[in-house]
Amino acid sequence: MEILQLQAVKDFIRMANDGWNMGWHERNGGNLSYRMKPDEVEEITACLDFSGKAEDIGASVPQLAGEYFIVTGSGKFFKNVLDRPEDSIGIIQIDDSGSRYKILWGLTGGGRPTSELPTHLMNHAVKKEISEDYRVIYHAHPANLIALTFVLPLDSKVFTRELWEMATECPVVFPDGIGVVPWEVPGGKVIAQKTSELMEKHDTTIWAHHGLFCAGRDFDTTFGLMHTIEKSAEILVKVLSMGGTKRQTITPENFRSLAKDFNVTLREEFLYEK
Repeated sequence: MEILQLQAVKDFIRMANDGWNMGWHERNGGNLSYRMKPDEVEEITACLDFSGKAEDIGASVPQLAGEYFIVTGSGKFFKNVLDRPEDSIGIIQIDDSGSRYKILWGLTGGGRPTSELPTHLMNHAVKKEISEDYRVIYHAHPANLIALTFVLPLDSKVFTRELWEMATECPVVFPDGIGVVPWEVPGGKVIAQKTSELMEKHDTTIWAHHGLFCAGRDFDTTFGLMHTIEKSAEILVKVLSMGGTKRQTITPENFRSLAKDFNVTLREEFLYEK
């Protein structure tokens, strides 16, 4: 099978293009990665080139030794993924030590995986230990959520509670809440470590003044998680713009009733009295 005919590659390209159309990927902003399934790799092994040079990841992820990933490229524009996939994205394999990778397809013309590859892979490692079903890590720059990092306390409890209150579906979509990382230089070990620690408890982590990371089991649920949080953030921005006073809202007891009916577990730390 040709690589571009593989359904996982088609879905990857579709999600990247959907993110571009949402306005979440200015210039070369944002990145996406997908941990491939063994049967998907088997279908395209004959089309992969294993002769390339191994490169340092910049992090150690032994849990991912031997795994294959589809990734967006460093400096590549999401708007070009649909029309120029072989230049914009690539397939990499992690070596047996979990410290190096090799490009097997794509990223033509000397391209490299996203500069935030350490964060992606450390997040994949954390999520794989939680459940083998986690496959997608997605980073985007949704404007309303970023705006809130300038006016809300950089506190997981505050962000979670405020965003839960903006739409009834929110506690059902992200019941584990949202982690928050105060500003750090992106692409390095420090922010990768802080993000992966929060991903042990959450499927979403905010980078203050920068963007959002989401983890999911497939492309649809991961994109839907990003979309839901940004829509909730947009509503909150409008509420704050109208003076910020809420005449009525969803109460902690309302949340508990919702959790019972939808069979989700909500952490009590987010259900504090305000």
